[in-house]
Amino acid sequence: MATYRGVRYVAEQLESILAQLADNDEVVIVDDASGDATVEIVKALDDPRVRIIEVTTNQGYVRSFEQAVLASTGKFIFLADQDDVWIPGRLELMLTALQSSSVVASNFAVLGGGSRGNVPELKSGDSNHHLRNIFGTVVGYRPYYGCGMAMTRQQAEIFAPVPPYLRESHDLWLALCGNVAKSMVHLDEPTLLRRLHDENVTPRGWRSLSAILRARIMIVRAFAEAVRRTKNASKRLP
Repeated sequence: MATYRGVRYVAEQLESILAQLADNDEVVIVDDASGDATVEIVKALDDPRVRIIEVTTNQGYVRSFEQAVLASTGKFIFLADQDDVWIPGRLELMLTALQSSSVVASNFAVLGGGSRGNVPELKSGDSNHHLRNIFGTVVGYRPYYGCGMAMTRQQAEIFAPVPPYLRESHDLWLALCGNVAKSMVHLDEPTLLRRLHDENVTPRGWRSLSAILRARIMIVRAFAEAVRRTKNASKRLP
């Protein structure tokens, strides 16, 4: 988890996560120089499974997620935003998917029952359409959200470190890695309640054409890097 000025929602999210974890599981949090009481709220939970890394200079959420993944020790790694709520059963559902794939992506529902807006849903039937998924990721219509994704330790070694030119869209980078490796599963079920508010990092409105073009070029570069890393990883296998 990457936190930044999360005082309003982080406790509720952590409680929903911890309720599903075993005693030997961990929650690794990188706080990105929040400057508010986020760290104090996390520490007040007083749960030995929670480990928080405090960054003194703001580095952005992509670098914070990267740092959290690199600091984790588990066999399976779940990404979580600070302001959502995990739906009971999420852990088991996604762990089952990770027995046969290296990356899993689920849908989300909106906290309070609101509308998803123009965001389409992932379909399990598209899981094996890897080329189509890659194209959809590059073009921008495949709805991969990090808050609904998890990976294996083996995949994490390809995911991190995140390419330095990626200043956003760590989730699309993970989706590219999973699809390039032909080891990606979509779940029809929502596994979290996403809280939509004005402080969401993901834009809710249209961006400028120049911003869209820059983002697409960045994702094309990321695709090429995913191919390179996946090939190198396969060479290392016995």
